[in-house]
Amino acid sequence: MAKSKQQSATQRREQTRQNRSTVQSPASNTNKQTKRNRRSRQAQRNSTWLFVGGILVLVIVVVGLFIFLSNQPGTSTTSNGAVNSSVDAATLKTVTQVDPSVLDQVSTGGVSNPFKLAAGATASSGSVNAATPLTGPNGKPEVFYYGAEWCPNCAAERWSVVVALSRFGTFSGLKTMASSSSDTYPNTATFTFSQSTYTSSYIDGVLVEHEDLQHNVLHAPTASEQQVLTQNNFSGYPFMDIGNKFLITGASYDPGLLRVNVSDPTSQPLSMQTIASQLTSENQLSKSILGTANYLTASICAITNNQPSTVCGDPVIQGIETNIAQTTQAYVAPNGSSVTAIAANLTMDVRRQQHLA
Repeated sequence: MAKSKQQSATQRREQTRQNRSTVQSPASNTNKQTKRNRRSRQAQRNSTWLFVGGILVLVIVVVGLFIFLSNQPGTSTTSNGAVNSSVDAATLKTVTQVDPSVLDQVSTGGVSNPFKLAAGATASSGSVNAATPLTGPNGKPEVFYYGAEWCPNCAAERWSVVVALSRFGTFSGLKTMASSSSDTYPNTATFTFSQSTYTSSYIDGVLVEHEDLQHNVLHAPTASEQQVLTQNNFSGYPFMDIGNKFLITGASYDPGLLRVNVSDPTSQPLSMQTIASQLTSENQLSKSILGTANYLTASICAITNNQPSTVCGDPVIQGIETNIAQTTQAYVAPNGSSVTAIAANLTMDVRRQQHLA
């Protein structure tokens, strides 16, 4: 009997324990679920902050890389894209292989004679004679160009220089360039001769970019180049001496033509591709670029004894050559002094090699 009562008491205690367990279980489960939810929310918050932090780090890296690259020479950017990069093949071909029939159709394009007589040069009987012919490193007649990458007038002139010189030889290593963004006609699309090589069987092209976009010296003139500049009262970019017969001292045509709005020098500059595309037919822009190129071609023919005949024998070029011999006047520097009376004792038989590192 006692044993039965003892078992009954034990059973009651077990039953009570089970009842308590049953009552407490939902609460316990709820607490566990709450803890799991809390841990999940914390993990989500941590994940969100890690994501935001990763984005911030990426932005900082990208901005830092942009600042670094923008301060590196040769990687500048303008509204025309990267500068000091290779000219695309299509643009290069269009500019260096202009159709001769288009050049003939344009003729001078209405451009006025851009030349002045070099120091000591004289004009008589329809020809120009140099006091001392300017010769280059290979002993051929020299075409000396002196400019600056930041210069907007140089930017315009280079288009014509590339077209003209390509009729006598070959460029390699031509790079893209745009004039200074803080000067007149900002970001004008053009080329740079800084790292180019020019070869020709008829002339020595000495093409010097004196300063870069930041006005830092890229290539200081040699002693003989400085002598040419000094003798001709050099006063600004661009400067060209063709065989010590003819000078160009400034842009030969309006650089504003290289912009979307010709009358607004601050308007968007035309891209290199757009400018090049205009050189395939006669139009307002091509008449200025190709007209100037024809003048340059005729002046070069005047120092190569009209070689090659395939270029210099062209009736249009012969007519321009005769015209410049008759109409080119002495150069008068800004200070009012004439250079034609300077003694003709300049020797230029030792010149810089044209491959500019």
